[in-house]
Amino acid sequence: MPLLSLLRGCVLSALSLQALGQAQAQTQASTPTVYRFSPVNQYGVSLTAAYWNPIIAFVSEKSGVPLQLKIGRTSADTTAYVLAQEVEFIFSNHLFSPDREQLGWKVFGRRQTPPVHGQIIVPDDSPIKELGQLEGKEVAFPGPEALVAYKFPAAQLMARKIEVKVVFGGNMDGALGQMFSGKVSAVGANSQLAEGYARREGRKYRVLWSSPPLHDLALMASSKVPDKVHKAVAQAFIAMHQDRKGRDVLQLASEQVGLSVDAHFIASDGGEYATYRDFYRSAPVSLR
Repeated sequence: MPLLSLLRGCVLSALSLQALGQAQAQTQASTPTVYRFSPVNQYGVSLTAAYWNPIIAFVSEKSGVPLQLKIGRTSADTTAYVLAQEVEFIFSNHLFSPDREQLGWKVFGRRQTPPVHGQIIVPDDSPIKELGQLEGKEVAFPGPEALVAYKFPAAQLMARKIEVKVVFGGNMDGALGQMFSGKVSAVGANSQLAEGYARREGRKYRVLWSSPPLHDLALMASSKVPDKVHKAVAQAFIAMHQDRKGRDVLQLASEQVGLSVDAHFIASDGGEYATYRDFYRSAPVSLR
């Protein structure tokens, strides 16, 4: 091959590679970043997805920021994604311990619902009338990460020196299902979730102990999320109930899980979660 032809071939190849590289760069630049949203598994996986997918679809549309639901099999699995920094937005109350607050997650909102309580409950027809009668019995909880439904009730049992056999159900529905099927004697519960389950399943229960009132879970963004993206997503969540379509989405989603149709999202700077932070200052070491 003549030298001139060889040089021309090399130049053409180089130009083709450059054009291909530019085309790939343009494609990547035009493809929006997908941000992952992980809410704590308050219900079974299917019901959690049924509640959240329509909400994040609306928020994605309004904010222009593509959000994708990412949940694990259990609430502990989902929180593991958060701690491994595999997600960018969360709905959780698992990050208010001193160590986890150092991770830099920022509260931007919360769900506006009546106050929730950590509770210890038994079926309405149970012969157990007081906490002391749970000594040595199996008590179910959603999982080891559940602050309202596990750590608050467990701390109360420890303070009273009542030893129980702890069983984890994976989520609140799983724990309640074990109680109502007779597999365990009682459940550590989030009052909001227990009430919703009872309405959906036609069940009745009795409360043996209840914590002081607590705020519902927080909407939070990772510190690595660009400020512009953070603000757009926050605004879409907070204004959702003021939009006719958004209000319809919220009402339908809430009805599925037994929440009030008025449940919606409001702005928060995280100051309302002082009770959670105070808990960790006095909680048994095993629960921190």
